Amino acid sequence: MNHALHHTMISWKAIVYVGNVSVMLPAAAAIAVWLVAGRLWKMALLWSLLFTVGLGLVAASKTYFIGWGTGFRSLDFKALSGHAMLTTAVFPVMIYLLLQRFAPVVLTCGTLFGLLFVGLVGICLVVLDFHSIAEVVGGCAIGGVVSLSFIRIYGTLPTLRLNRLQLPCSLLVFMVVSYAKPAAMEHWTTGVALRLSGHDRPYSLRLGN
Repeated sequence: MNHALHHTMISWKAIVYVGNVSVMLPAAAAIAVWLVAGRLWKMALLWSLLFTVGLGLVAASKTYFIGWGTGFRSLDFKALSGHAMLTTAVFPVMIYLLLQRFAPVVLTCGTLFGLLFVGLVGICLVVLDFHSIAEVVGGCAIGGVVSLSFIRIYGTLPTLRLNRLQLPCSLLVFMVVSYAKPAAMEHWTTGVALRLSGHDRPYSLRLGN
């Protein structure tokens, strides 16, 4: 039983890793590259703007908690889940772009699959105690606004025609980067928060936790 539980935990962690910043940031960049390659400059700018705003909200919430301890204790909410936001923002959009030349029913089912996978990532984050339910829901809400807003606007445009080599090459880069060392975004956020707040330790450590 313990052996089975151990393998289950490993599987959950593997699912959670998909939402890691070292995976999702290159994926978000790949989306922008695909759009630029298709000469959809305005959509590339829109995607970059939406994604940056979503990422900025997560960074701001983490910065304020680390520096000043803001949050909602009654909801066990410290800061927005970056994992949840990144996965919800990027994964559905990536699937949508991959399947855009297929029949509408395939495109719809693929996008729904992307959203279901996002839900699975959120559940794993809570089960593994990486984030509270409120933090995951908040992150998914922000990411959902990013992805669904982009898809809604993009859906009104002609189908993007990618060069035959661009898509497999981009996916290859994405897969290679997914095994790279995770980016030190948490360390950077902590440094900014401490500098702005004037404290020498994060809020949780000042409480003795």
